Amino acid sequence: MVQPHQPDKNKFIYPRSRYYGQTKPENLVFNANLQEFTQIVSYISCLETSGKLAPLEAYQQIKAVWKQLKHSKKKLGIGKELPPSS
Repeated sequence: MVQPHQPDKNKFIYPRSRYYGQTKPENLVFNANLQEFTQIVSYISCLETSGKLAPLEAYQQIKAVWKQLKHSKKKLGIGKELPPSS
């Protein structure tokens, strides 16, 4: 339970930014996935920079989360909208 004057730890650890694009369910889901991707890459980068993670391991982990993001984009159909016909 969060105390009245105590910040929510999850909001601090996993910050989310407001979405300003076209409000469609698939766009909102992809935006959440993209924000999660950036958060994970940031953690991996910090671990590698501090010597807690080998460069190759960091690369492999980032590559894995990139593949997940690409799969999400494809599954949601992001970027497949047809241009308006004249």
